[in-house]
Amino acid sequence: MGFHTFDPAETDRLEDPTRFRFCSREELLESLPTGPDSLVLDIGSGTGFYTDEIAPFVGQICGLDVQPAMHRQYADSGVPANVSLVTADAGRLPFSDGRFDASVSTMTFHESASESSLAELARVIDAGGRAVFVDWSRAGKGESGPPVDERYDVDTAGAMLSDAGFSILTATERSETFKLVGER
Repeated sequence: MGFHTFDPAETDRLEDPTRFRFCSREELLESLPTGPDSLVLDIGSGTGFYTDEIAPFVGQICGLDVQPAMHRQYADSGVPANVSLVTADAGRLPFSDGRFDASVSTMTFHESASESSLAELARVIDAGGRAVFVDWSRAGKGESGPPVDERYDVDTAGAMLSDAGFSILTATERSETFKLVGER
């Protein structure tokens, strides 16, 4: 599997509320620290679909995306006051060590997961912080999302996260997606 990005010309699909059948706001929030002091990194934030869902429950959220076009579209639709947008590659995060209490990544693990990006994630998540991933699973049927051969299964993704220094708290396969939660 290699690095690729979502086509900005297809962003209407990112705003489709039926996406909640694969990942709900509540299942993300149950694994994230919430409250006015929490600082969360959203990896692959895209047009802000899930960022907007999480923002009211955390102190600050940083939306990270490698594509400036995604941030432009998000900015055009209105970005909440507690959301900052950073354009950068997940393998070279422009943040200080231990900066974030947690990270979240929805449907983007398959796009950017690598030894270097997960090492960078471990570097910027504070000790005791969490990394929460919901992504398309290789064990899925492929009825939605990217082709099955571009995906990881939860065991492979969990091993990669573990190798980066996270303890696995949750590793669940579902019909099309997996949920993976690690603690630093």
